[in-house]
This record gives sequence, C-alpha cells and structure tokens, in this order.
Amino acid sequence: MGVLALTLLITACGPATLPPGDQVEDQYEARNRAAHEFNLSLDQSLLGPTSDAYGNSVPEPVRDGVSNFASNLNQPGYVINNLLQLRLGDAAQNTLRFAINSTLGVAGLFDVASELGVPAESTDFGETLHIYGFGEGDYIVHPVLGPSTTRDTVGMVVDFAMNPLRHHVDTPESYYLTATSVASGLDSRYQFDGTIDSILYESADSYAQLRSLYLQQRRFELGGAAATYEDPYAGDDPAAAAEAVAADPYYDPYSDPYFDPYAQ
Repeated sequence: MGVLALTLLITACGPATLPPGDQVEDQYEARNRAAHEFNLSLDQSLLGPTSDAYGNSVPEPVRDGVSNFASNLNQPGYVINNLLQLRLGDAAQNTLRFAINSTLGVAGLFDVASELGVPAESTDFGETLHIYGFGEGDYIVHPVLGPSTTRDTVGMVVDFAMNPLRHHVDTPESYYLTATSVASGLDSRYQFDGTIDSILYESADSYAQLRSLYLQQRRFELGGAAATYEDPYAGDDPAAAAEAVAADPYYDPYSDPYFDPYAQ
C-alpha cells in the first residue's frame, strides 16, 4: 500500500517545471557575492595550491584509485534516491555497480563496473524533490561548498544524513572516508585547473558566470533543454551588447550550458 500511495503521489505531482535557461532568481545576491568572494579567497590561498601539490606529488593511478573509491561511496545514496523516484531500473544498475566495484574492484579502487558496461546513474535528493514537484527556489552560494539552490541545499543536507555508510562506519574509519572525498575533490580541482581559473579569475564577473553555468547545467541534468550561446560581443559591437543587457535583465553573456567545472 505504501508503494502504491507513493506512486500515486508522484504521478499526481509530476516533476517541477524547470525555469528557462536564462532565468535567475537571486534575491540573496549581496550575501551570495560575499560568499563567492570568500570562496575565491579560499581557493587562491588554500584549495588551488593544495590541489596543485596533490596532483604533482601523487601519481595519477593512485589519484584515480582514490577518486574511484570516493565515487563508489556515493552509490548507496544513488540507490536510495532511485527507489524514492521509482526508477527501479536505475536502482538495480547502481546496486550492481556497487557490488561489482566493491568486490572485483577491490573496495572501489578500480572502476571495473564501467569496463563491464555498468556506468553510474548518478542522482541526489535534490532531483528527488524535483520529481515530486518542488521548484528550484533561489540561487544560493554556500561558503566552501559553492553554488546551489534552495531545493538542492535541502537535498544536500538530506543526502548527507541518509547515506547508509555514515551509520555503519565507526571512527576512525569514518575519517578515512571523509579524507578520500576531500582528496577526490582536490583531484578534480587539479584536473580542471585551467578551465576553473579562467572562470574564476579571468572573467569580467566570475560570480555571474559561475551562477549561469551552475543553473543551466543543473537544469539540463534534470531534463531541461540546453540553452544556446550567443555572444553579445561578436563583431566588437559594444552598443549591441548594451542593448542585449537592457532588453533582458537576466541576460548572462557568459552562459554555456555544456560545461560544469566541478563535474566528476
């Protein structure tokens, strides 16, 4: 009866309507910009140098193994969300992937499942809320954690709380799990160093650019249409650029729906 009720609820609600690719709800912009500036300072002083040191000192096969291990830890959370979304095929695939990599892949150090044609069907509780009809909400920038939305912030907290591995791993082993997640993040920062630096430090407004990249990529992940990129500076016509901005208060000249600098 519980599963039937859940099915009827999802069917009745349906996924939330995704905003157009260029629409931004950013009522907390002043606070978000302050958090963005903090994150830039943190990246310059700590994350960037640490990721360079990690990437240059640790051999690539070792870094790949750590990232694979960290990725494997996400699989149980994917399965739970798959079940909540009634995507039973994805749940079965993620379960099989976790089983293969946890055994044949030596606790996830090797991604044997992908080699066998069993890729991860990544998801999160933010997507679950989307499927249940909860809207995106406002754009939010968190210190350290970076871009998010009201809905995805709730999803992030729930994902953290309901990950079954958090309830079955004691200290000090739990610290090792956290350390591998941090190391995986450093590896991603190292791998995409040039692109991330160009976004954060070489753009006219890194806050606006990162906001556009995050929102369009997230909406695309949830099933939205990819927005097309138009360069207002094409032809070196500043007047045309000014007219474009004046005509659309949400216009972002840096938008690119296909790139996610933090994708793993």
